[in-house]
Amino acid sequence: MPIRHKTRQHLTALQTVMNELDLWQIEPPSEEAFASTEPFAIDTMTPTEWLQWIFIPRMHALCESQQPLPNQIAISPYIEEALKEHERLQDLLKPLLELEELLKNQ
Repeated sequence: MPIRHKTRQHLTALQTVMNELDLWQIEPPSEEAFASTEPFAIDTMTPTEWLQWIFIPRMHALCESQQPLPNQIAISPYIEEALKEHERLQDLLKPLLELEELLKNQ
């Protein structure tokens, strides 16, 4: 199976888990939040907002435009630390860890 297809599968799994955990939002953050220059937009967005509104759409855009996919991503440590109190953290981390492994081994 092509890597772009597998990448999309992991992104869809991440979105599904976020929906199941009621972390998926209907309304986007403010325009100012998107202007952040900090890693993970840490100064303007929650970790799950960043996943939903920046990471997932950008990864889909890379897949659709046939641009190179990153091969060194490490999102899970940030999510693990930022959401360490979430009772279903492991459910959220699973598709992220799988995606990181896939991209690392491309």
